[in-house]
Amino acid sequence: MIREVTSEDAPEICEIYNHYVLETAITFEETPVQIDEMSKRIRETTAKFPWLVWCANGHLLGYCYASQWKKRPAYRHSVEVTVYLRVGALRNRIGTQLYEALISELQQRSIHVAIGGIALPNPASIALHEKFGFEKAAHFKEVGFKFGRWIDVGYWQLRISAG
Repeated sequence: MIREVTSEDAPEICEIYNHYVLETAITFEETPVQIDEMSKRIRETTAKFPWLVWCANGHLLGYCYASQWKKRPAYRHSVEVTVYLRVGALRNRIGTQLYEALISELQQRSIHVAIGGIALPNPASIALHEKFGFEKAAHFKEVGFKFGRWIDVGYWQLRISAG
């Protein structure tokens, strides 16, 4: 059910992601992402980091990936992680299974810290991250503006390697 992403997954990833773009403040993007742009993002991300999808009956129900935290070389052992689930696939442990697989993959890649950014409030995302041992490390007030309101962002981090 969990596998690495392919370029053919871009249309369904757009379907999943664009719901959050248009209907929620979970992502701060405001314009739907087109398939060619998502394909580019997949290529750029998978050149260096894992991107996993959860499939059932030939359809994507969710995905997660790790991406570069910041561009400076000293940050090379830290990544930002994210997970998105298709509406209707929530609360089926798909996010948990995806994060389990992603964290396992990151452990194999000399990643020291994983960071999850969460638009607040979002109790479900906080619970998912804390289930894996992520701890709140920062809270930025009113740093995003979407749907006519200011949105706080919290950052949770997980130390993956001891080294």
